[in-house]
Amino acid sequence: MKNKPTNKDWFLIVARFMHRKMPWLFMPVTSLYHQWLPDKVTVKIGYYWQLMRADRPIGTFLLMWPTLWALWLANNGAPSLSLITIFLLGTFLMRSAGCVINDYADRNIDGHVSRTKQRPLAQKKVSEKEALLLFASLVVMAFFLVLLLNSFTVMLSVGALAIASVYPFMKRYTYFPQVVLGAAFAWSIPMAYAASNNSIPAEAWLLYVSVLMWVLAYDTFYGMVDRKDDIKLGVKSTAILFGEADLAIIAVIQFFFMFGLLLLGLRYELHWPYYLGWFIAAGLMGYQFWITRKRKPEQCFKAFLNNNYVGMAIFTGIVGSFLVR
Repeated sequence: MKNKPTNKDWFLIVARFMHRKMPWLFMPVTSLYHQWLPDKVTVKIGYYWQLMRADRPIGTFLLMWPTLWALWLANNGAPSLSLITIFLLGTFLMRSAGCVINDYADRNIDGHVSRTKQRPLAQKKVSEKEALLLFASLVVMAFFLVLLLNSFTVMLSVGALAIASVYPFMKRYTYFPQVVLGAAFAWSIPMAYAASNNSIPAEAWLLYVSVLMWVLAYDTFYGMVDRKDDIKLGVKSTAILFGEADLAIIAVIQFFFMFGLLLLGLRYELHWPYYLGWFIAAGLMGYQFWITRKRKPEQCFKAFLNNNYVGMAIFTGIVGSFLVR
């Protein structure tokens, strides 16, 4: 029996159909890309793209949703197009930079982990120097974006860079690297408020702590995928620390995340669409626990990916709440 096609399968089917039936749509890009650039360069660009994890945008989505929550809340449901554009581009650049420095830190580890052994640095398709130069380039581009905002936000961006740079090395020293990742992923929230109002109210920090809890929970699911390999390599994570109590502890962490969002809705006097999104998100988390009850790595990874829909549900609820006012 054939597996049901996924969204990615349908995308590839449509893309191949369009390429076959309407090749003129693709000619301007493909011809320039292949004719103007030598084969060695295009291959190397492909490795850089993989190193940035741009071919797997789940991390960008998970960083994007809390950023959008903050922008909508900080601007009373009407953020400017320029703010949205700057923060979305910054989200992509900083997530990409984080992936590059993470792979650089794990360059001697990834080759021994089944899920990561095909990464460009692990296979030495990209040199260490190239990885550091790519990281620096992405950070510089992100910084130029931040310079378009006020000085308060520029100051906060230094903290974002510091946390993002330190995170990849934490798994060698602490069982809580997921907490550092949460601090990094949630840092866009005070930046969004600072860029919008030149101040950071208490509600921003409530959202910050809530998102940190969310990241801690879903990245523990992610850590459960590699737990056996990480134990052998001596790498630390909350998935290892929590042991057989992992699901129970994740449930507690997600409870605090959802409770924080509930308080946030009350503080902002949000309307019924927000609470509908909140209940959908709660249902999705229940689904995550159901599929991971046997702790199979592939199901834990599926639960991690499912958090994209949690973020989408909350964002849709926030937008809907401002629309019905």
